[in-house]
Amino acid sequence: MPPLVKVLAAGLWIAALGAAQNAPPPAQEDVPVFTADTRLVVVHTSVLDSKGKLLTNLPQTAFKVLENGIEQPIKIFRREDVPVSMGIVIDNSGSMRDKKTRVAAAALALVKASNPQDEVFIVNFNDDAYLDQSFTSDIKKLEEALERMETKGGTAMRDAVSMSIDYVKGKAKKDKKVLVVITDGNDNTSNINLEELVRKSQQSDVLIYSIGILSEEEPREARRAKRALHDLALVSGGMDYYPKDLEEVDKITPQVANEVRNQYTLGYTPADLKLDGTFRKIAVAVNAPGRPTVRSRNGYYATAGNK
Repeated sequence: MPPLVKVLAAGLWIAALGAAQNAPPPAQEDVPVFTADTRLVVVHTSVLDSKGKLLTNLPQTAFKVLENGIEQPIKIFRREDVPVSMGIVIDNSGSMRDKKTRVAAAALALVKASNPQDEVFIVNFNDDAYLDQSFTSDIKKLEEALERMETKGGTAMRDAVSMSIDYVKGKAKKDKKVLVVITDGNDNTSNINLEELVRKSQQSDVLIYSIGILSEEEPREARRAKRALHDLALVSGGMDYYPKDLEEVDKITPQVANEVRNQYTLGYTPADLKLDGTFRKIAVAVNAPGRPTVRSRNGYYATAGNK
């Protein structure tokens, strides 16, 4: 190579190297909303007017978050239709035999009314709980999973919810996590009791919506089933529904999808940073006309890994 060509080639190489060193870092896609900071407490909040209609245009100044009665500065405020990690937990006991087809259709309607980028898994339960479909965004796979479930045996609802909380916390790729539980009777075979499951729910940030089709259940058993479904929804910030018939189930699942897509997300770092294992009560207050109803998780245990 002639000397002049060598000099030009060396100069170009040095210039290219300098440009590469000075170039800005490549843009990162899918930057997470929340860091891994365990002291950031996330509170998904629904606000409804006196007629039960969602209020979706409130400013951050309308909200106050209190932990153990002390107001906390809000560090994150969002009202966006973000993709979620959702689990559909369906009773597959023998008493669901005549309801299976309609409930499967309602569950599929829930998926279709949700954000297309959601990831969804399906757990069915009778005497035991089974992961029938792992996380997917493929509606065809979800439809096939719902169609192949067989109804038999008893009702291990609490075990199914417990397993689903573990699965969504360990495998979810989205920050926001939701369970929708559909059952037609009181739990009669689970190993975990209600108090343990409620505490486990409070130690997670998973929203739980429950649908109890209890019209055919004996009154005493129906009351017990309602208590469990209500307590799980209450502590997580979700909602419990008790349709009189299967036609009402068809209407409820799109309502759940609509609420999940239209919630506020609040985040704060608690003034009390001690990880002492105590229960911290959360209350969200909204200053808006008409005294709206506010739903959010009611607290958490201050242990490592909770937020």
